[in-house]
Amino acid sequence: MESLLMRDDQSRSPEEQPRPDRPRSDCPVLLSQRLVLRAPHIEDIDALAHLANNAAIATMVARMPHPYTAKDAADFVRRTNIGEIGKCVYAITKADNGEFLGCCALEPNPADDTILEMGYWLGEPYWNKGYATEAAHALIDMAFRTREWVSRIDARCRVTNIASRRVIQKCGFQFQGTGMVGNLAMGGTVPVEWYRLDRKTWLSLKSWGEMR
Repeated sequence: MESLLMRDDQSRSPEEQPRPDRPRSDCPVLLSQRLVLRAPHIEDIDALAHLANNAAIATMVARMPHPYTAKDAADFVRRTNIGEIGKCVYAITKADNGEFLGCCALEPNPADDTILEMGYWLGEPYWNKGYATEAAHALIDMAFRTREWVSRIDARCRVTNIASRRVIQKCGFQFQGTGMVGNLAMGGTVPVEWYRLDRKTWLSLKSWGEMR
């Protein structure tokens, strides 16, 4: 699990944050059975700050500060909507009532522009309900179906994060190795596992339902 939430030095209030006039054309709204994935909105700030201010989440992702404040949430929404964080950053919401659950994203690999990296996190009340896997499926399908240049998608998780590993495996990713990455909340580096899903493997999957 690789979060894209980061601190920013801006001091503008949530009401002053810009909101795009139209959807991001290269990051379409994604629909699944229970979820809608769409751009983060100003209206998400309170729920985002509440759910993200959790050490159990921050210590499992790379770039989420802890404590996590409303200012952090407002800065995150602003920066995602002007393209400063990742390539496609989504709010994960319930399809039936719009409830904010967490975030997911795809960001390019700086060393190889045919590779994307997937990241996600969910608020603790929504763990163990299949939402992370459902959101990941939607992201992966969108990436391979709409971006012919994408050859592979990578994902990483802390070696202690059993739930995130299970999500990655259910999406068809194959283990590649281990390494160390920085963890902002912990102020140091932590061991992670690295997984990869290539286009050929994705094409060979008859349906996501076979891996649930």
